[in-house]
Amino acid sequence: MQHRSRLSRLDHEWFERVAAAHIPGADQALPALSKAANHGRLWFASAATLAALGGPKARRAARRGLGSLALASLSTNAVAKYAVRRHRPSTDRVPFVRRPAKAPWTSSFPSGHSASAAAFVAGVALEAPRYGALLAPLAAAVAFSRVYVGVHYPGDVLAGCALGVAAAAVTCYWWPPRPPYVRNGRTRVEAPALPRGAGLVVVANSGSGKGVPGRIPAHEHLRILLPEAEIIVREQDQDLLEILDKAVVRAKESAGVLGVCGGDGTVSAAASRAAEAGLALAVFPGGTLNHFSLDAGADTFEDTAHAVQHGEAVRVDLAHVLDGEGTPVTDFVNTFSIGLYPELVRRREKLEDRIGKWPAAALSLLSVLRDATPIHLRIDGEPRTLWLLFAGNGHYYPDGLAPSHRAHLDEGLLDVRTVDADARLARTRLAISTLGGALNRSRIFHTQRVEKLALDGLTDVDLLAHDGETTPSPDSLRLTKSRGVLTVYSPAADLGEIRQQFLTATAHLTPPDGSPSPWQQLRLRGASQWRGRPTERPDREGRDR
Repeated sequence: MQHRSRLSRLDHEWFERVAAAHIPGADQALPALSKAANHGRLWFASAATLAALGGPKARRAARRGLGSLALASLSTNAVAKYAVRRHRPSTDRVPFVRRPAKAPWTSSFPSGHSASAAAFVAGVALEAPRYGALLAPLAAAVAFSRVYVGVHYPGDVLAGCALGVAAAAVTCYWWPPRPPYVRNGRTRVEAPALPRGAGLVVVANSGSGKGVPGRIPAHEHLRILLPEAEIIVREQDQDLLEILDKAVVRAKESAGVLGVCGGDGTVSAAASRAAEAGLALAVFPGGTLNHFSLDAGADTFEDTAHAVQHGEAVRVDLAHVLDGEGTPVTDFVNTFSIGLYPELVRRREKLEDRIGKWPAAALSLLSVLRDATPIHLRIDGEPRTLWLLFAGNGHYYPDGLAPSHRAHLDEGLLDVRTVDADARLARTRLAISTLGGALNRSRIFHTQRVEKLALDGLTDVDLLAHDGETTPSPDSLRLTKSRGVLTVYSPAADLGEIRQQFLTATAHLTPPDGSPSPWQQLRLRGASQWRGRPTERPDREGRDR
């Protein structure tokens, strides 16, 4: 009790010091900032700005930030404020100009504004540390403003910040953040360097995904970044495979590089043809989710354009689906599945942008399980009864039913996951373990890493799903892999989203002969003056000009 009294006394003393303090310009700025953060309006506006102006990483950061804010707001306003009753501080010592027009009536402990600010910025930082660092001063100013305007003690603010950070951390349990792309963890290989895209043949699928609202069309974006590339726009009424076959012929006659702009299904079709023809593959993420390009480290058009012009690439496996007689059925670069998994993924992807991947997977599973029927088959000759079978082209993380990313793309193994349906209460156990985030520890869930897999007796299976597409299933299937047969362009270093947008904005300034643009000349001249010695610009073969 004595310890609590001492803390309370210190809290009051620090409040009195802030109340008596005068910071030039703060009497107008901080009350306005505090009001702007009411009901999370400031953070909703920040999220909208990130989503509108940033790339994929910024949009993921905005979603996690808002999810963290929602969790922090719920725990603070619906739980903590009712559990700990504390009167608001007296505003007698606070200058009248700072005080809010309407004094809050809820418990002073903890500060809801501080919790929301800390939760949003911590959530953003989990996905994009640089954006989090940019927003951190704004969050700190909001938190301090609550003491400065006289509505909270400093202890309320510190507790609110702690709750906010904890809320952001909790989201990682259900929705693991995508780790930073580890470029030195991929097997890097040489590829043709094509300045300005000269010799590159790109097929842009206008029917893939939904694009990015408010942005320029994909083919125009490509022409800005790579003005000398040959771009073939495939309309929805045209046969994609036929256009890809013609593009392969053109690429073989040119620089030996095939480009594709579209979703994962389009990329998979292009990858099969590139591997067969021995062509390097440039993937421009033009689909809805773009799982493959994210794993390959080519998150944006700018990433791929930079890699194409500098000849930077990685080695990637290609997985094959054959029928029982060895006749090719399809290939996949990401995933293959049968059972209820295809429908689970379809429903999950409708929800995951709003509530996160794990909650979306859990809700989708509950809805799918109500009407699902098990499938009977033989896996490598062993009879099994399953709810689903998943096979990834490489080891996916995390375990469970919401795999999101791969650490390696050329390990030569299939990541096989199955869920038994013949165990006692299998349907109930699947639902409970998934909701609890413990499916990977359940006895009905099995994983293995294999080079090949034989599936027979597939009379209960009508369709097989692969890379977002579906194909009629034969009675028997063989899954195999060709290790490292694909050469996929990927930048050797992280460009950063701000630099990427600058590259797009200034791409038209680069002269056709490849000499430095006016901006590059100015930058080089400034570097020379800063270092005190002339700067030479190496050409693309590494020799000084």
